[in-house]
Amino acid sequence: MSQPKGPLAGLRVLEFAGIGPGPHVAMLLADLGAEVVRIDRPGSVSTNPVVDRARHRLALDLKSEEGKAQVRAAAASADVLIEGFRPGVMERLGLGPDDLLMTNPRLVYARMTGWGQEGPLAQAAGHDINYIAITGALAAVGRAGETATPPQNLVGDFGGGSMYCAFGIMAALYERERSGKGQVVDAAIVDGATSLMSFFFGVRHLPHLSTERGKGMLGGAAHFYRCFTCADGKEISLGSIEPQFYAELLQRAGAPQELAQGQMNPANWDDHAEKLAALFAKKTRDEWCELLEGTDACFAPVLGIEEAREHPHMKARAAYVEHDGIWHTAPAPRFSRTPGAVRSSTDDGAEVVARWAEAG
Repeated sequence: MSQPKGPLAGLRVLEFAGIGPGPHVAMLLADLGAEVVRIDRPGSVSTNPVVDRARHRLALDLKSEEGKAQVRAAAASADVLIEGFRPGVMERLGLGPDDLLMTNPRLVYARMTGWGQEGPLAQAAGHDINYIAITGALAAVGRAGETATPPQNLVGDFGGGSMYCAFGIMAALYERERSGKGQVVDAAIVDGATSLMSFFFGVRHLPHLSTERGKGMLGGAAHFYRCFTCADGKEISLGSIEPQFYAELLQRAGAPQELAQGQMNPANWDDHAEKLAALFAKKTRDEWCELLEGTDACFAPVLGIEEAREHPHMKARAAYVEHDGIWHTAPAPRFSRTPGAVRSSTDDGAEVVARWAEAG
């Protein structure tokens, strides 16, 4: 593996292999230079070379005394530990925060779960769809009269999960600079997803920003903030909220004059949407891109994941990086002096941990 670089170079992270948000947290830190040793089960094989990149893998049997001893030794020199087991599992292994912080009081112990470390549901199984269901986020997604539509697992696992866990880790590391002490970060997806709903919680008195399915402006009810199908069956997206942007959309698209009146009146949205649907069905997606993309009409084509990699703006931003014959998403965010980098994973976790211990 190439030498780590980025703003987190020198940060030592111990990751316990898992699924969903936990590995994504470790990827974010590794991309920005952290040295991540991943504890794998013996015989396990990575199925996601993108999210599992830039790891120093170490296979250990956590049920054996030898395996536990190696974890304790690694944690004694680590800055951060990331685990995503159900509450109580690490304690039963003798690897809980009380045990490891006693040896390494500077350790930031990050616990990534769906329900959190306590509460009536803490011990229940669950997945992204369940976690966002009780936060109000899932109920807001979909069409009126239909069941809610799961937004992949972006809102829960990654939006409310890994991103908040990574933020919590960095906040704890910042605080450690003053106190010299580590602490436990309880990163629950239900907490993060609830925080993501803060904007809507604060404007729930405004009818046009309702989170009631099929009614809110930002939920696809408004004709100027939704997707439409083109003549070739492909889709485009509109986000023309501000009056000046809406006016530019109508002018450039050659829309019927009656659409210029009553933009923000929800009573007009269905009728106006039908008129825009008929309009956009007359040209292909590429033809609409020629007319509208890059203007202030707030327009973009709806692209599949492979198409996105080839879009001129994404290519100009180098949003995807080819590494060892595999296309990866590029590290984010970007830094002017200490950019991150995509790196391969290796099986030298034991050597890295030994180097940590030797360096102190």
